[in-house]
Amino acid sequence: MRWEYKSKEHGSPHLRICGGCPSPGSPDFPPSLARFDFSRSMSDPENAAGTPRADSHDVVVDDHPPHHGMSTGQYLATRVSSLEPPMTAAPNPIRLLGSLNRTQWAFFFVAFAAWTWDAFDFFTVSLTVSELAKSFGRTNTDITWGITLVLMFRSVGSILFGIAADRYGRKWPFIVNNILFIILELGTGFCQTYGQFLACRALFGIAMGGLYGNAAATAIEDLPEDTRGLMSGILQQGYAFGYLLAAAFSRGLVNTTPHGWRPLFWFGACPPALIILARLALPETTVYQEHAAARRSAETRGSSVSQTFIREGKVALKRHWLLLVYLVLLMAGFNFMSHGSQDLYPTMLQNQFGFSPNAVTVTQVVANLGAMLGGTVVGFASQVFGRRLSIIVMCVVGGALLYPYTFTSSHAVIAAAFFEQFCVQGAWGVIPIHLMELSPGAFRTFVVGTAYQLGNLVSSASSTIESTLGERFPLPPKGAVHRFDYGKVICIFMGCVYVYVIVLTFIGPEHLSRSFEASHDADVREATGEDAITAAAHRRERMGSGSSDEDLADGAEARREKEADTGRAVNVL
Repeated sequence: MRWEYKSKEHGSPHLRICGGCPSPGSPDFPPSLARFDFSRSMSDPENAAGTPRADSHDVVVDDHPPHHGMSTGQYLATRVSSLEPPMTAAPNPIRLLGSLNRTQWAFFFVAFAAWTWDAFDFFTVSLTVSELAKSFGRTNTDITWGITLVLMFRSVGSILFGIAADRYGRKWPFIVNNILFIILELGTGFCQTYGQFLACRALFGIAMGGLYGNAAATAIEDLPEDTRGLMSGILQQGYAFGYLLAAAFSRGLVNTTPHGWRPLFWFGACPPALIILARLALPETTVYQEHAAARRSAETRGSSVSQTFIREGKVALKRHWLLLVYLVLLMAGFNFMSHGSQDLYPTMLQNQFGFSPNAVTVTQVVANLGAMLGGTVVGFASQVFGRRLSIIVMCVVGGALLYPYTFTSSHAVIAAAFFEQFCVQGAWGVIPIHLMELSPGAFRTFVVGTAYQLGNLVSSASSTIESTLGERFPLPPKGAVHRFDYGKVICIFMGCVYVYVIVLTFIGPEHLSRSFEASHDADVREATGEDAITAAAHRRERMGSGSSDEDLADGAEARREKEADTGRAVNVL
């Protein structure tokens, strides 16, 4: 099947259905075009409800989100109605997984592996705080500054590497990220002083911050639309999987050799080398290549690639600055939700309820298994019920589970922990694809990564807040151990966070099943021009027929010479 871009008509861009294409309603008709009603011609482009119309020769390309052009009052009036589930038929998830080709699976696995090991490297410090404190002659609180610095500098990395990935491609910033992981994990393992340790962790924060947006774009942007929810949920749970791996390897590598905690960090530097090799074997994503082609096409019309990229940034900032602020606020709530429910929970189990270290570990492992299942299931469900509704339902159910999660003092709390983290990470499973669908296409890596990391920065003090408040609710001591009612604080804190996330999600936008192609991106069209989009689409078509970049360059040069000859002939006449 072949779809060819056609120039703007009736004030809107179009696609022409070429000969031999399946007709609307047939099983092979592209899902991204199924929302168009072909019962009327382009002379009546919209019905009373504003539904785009098209005939069998022209298909309207829906560049803008559903809320585009609404006044504030109109937008707020649609917040309830826009929660109505699209209720698309739920496909068989096994069939969805089978629909991915080898290249798409390779992109996904390399991104999932990188995100998983990113989390592993982060938790290596959390799991060795006591050993690090003893080695450097510091307190546990001093060592936690190594964690705080990572959280603070992640925003720097998301900005630097996000812009690099959107300008120069996903591949090489991704590789540089992983090279830095190798260097800094090895460096941490060889640190001899507290100052060296803090320096390594600060630099590690920059590297860690640069990966999330790139991993999300690499894994998801080339996937078929109906698989994105499921794969988004699986991708996000790389974080929980990374924690499980870190917990398992810390049991086997920490204090089992004369080198104490160091082998865990040395081992952490090894898998990124394999991830780098895998990424080297893969090309750029198709979506990025389309954006790059549009920029190169604009270059032939007197604008350099860098100038076009800057112009795209200005367009994105002018159109979407309020959306960018919203995404940071939303991600602050989500990070408060995960950190608030997880960071102080082991302390609560041990200090307040008297759990043994092994019982705490078992509870944490079961909770993370619930998280991985929740992210996958809810991510898949969001493709049927919508992103916002899925998030809100998980927050409501998670709020209902707070009491057993924080007030059950027996080992039965394991069940509550499983389902609470199912809800927390179930909501999180929607986030990668939700952010990507809302982000400006030309700056998708930058926006997704920076919104996530700035939200993380805002929430970085959540465990400190809970710990400080918990000390205001003392419990009877056990021997020399001072006990505090951390459960009450976590319950109240998380209740407030859930309400915050529900409100922000309710008033926020949604762009379910948005097309990521450059030809469907209104921002790119404004920045590069209609002709550049058309030329880029034609270039992709010729590349698909086997023409090389050199062939295309030669053809472009021949066309320019022909145009110049024609111009001279006209001047002579």
